[in-house]
Amino acid sequence: MLKNRRWRFIDTGVGSAEWNMAVDEVLLKNHKESDFPTLRFYGWNKALSAGRFSKIEQSVDLEKLEKNKIACVRRLSGGGILVHDNDLSYSLIFAHNFLKDKSVKENYFYLCSFLINLYKKFGLNAEFACKIGLQSGHSNICLAGREPYDIIIDGKKMGGNAQRYTRSTMFQHGSIPISLNETLFESLFLQESGLKDAATLQKLGVFAAYKMLSKTAVETFCETYEAEIEIDTLSASEKQSVKELMQNKYTQKRWNIYAKSS
Repeated sequence: MLKNRRWRFIDTGVGSAEWNMAVDEVLLKNHKESDFPTLRFYGWNKALSAGRFSKIEQSVDLEKLEKNKIACVRRLSGGGILVHDNDLSYSLIFAHNFLKDKSVKENYFYLCSFLINLYKKFGLNAEFACKIGLQSGHSNICLAGREPYDIIIDGKKMGGNAQRYTRSTMFQHGSIPISLNETLFESLFLQESGLKDAATLQKLGVFAAYKMLSKTAVETFCETYEAEIEIDTLSASEKQSVKELMQNKYTQKRWNIYAKSS
């Protein structure tokens, strides 16, 4: 189990979509079973992130995306297309054996429990969609769907979370939306976006800047999993790998739009 573990904690701050996803992939690829598990926090410049198998051209107006200078990056995880404006995102990387004999859904519930606890700290009534009968299935646009493990506050979906499994490592990342320019992002979609029925902290009356939210979130993470953290930064070799991966993959349309890795 994840409890009573020491975690490597990295807060990389606000960065570009391409850089953020390159960091996630480098941390996942470099992770060894004997390593400390990793918790990463980060923010975004305005962007869309698409799941590994998302059909971007079916859902997004690419001309408007370019006109508004909004990046669109493809994640290494599954799930739908998610908007990123002013939010705090997290990534978890750890060995498979930390969560033995759990199903994918059980893993989501367990790994998202710190988010439920975080929102409750702010006085918000956060629940999983399946517990209040609001699940409606998957959508190509993240906020338009309601999976069983999605977090719902006052009937509205709060952010999104997605996973990736390798032979020895498990990866999950997700977002804690602080505020969102609905008008701007709504104009980018060709299908129902779910934005008007989505929650942000600001919409719910919670005004928390990135730095304060990061501090509260890491405290809640440690309380939820009885964890300890070791504050760290990206190493020189990690930074070099990120730079190369960003140039060769995450800035390339062939990957971001068409899901072709080479």
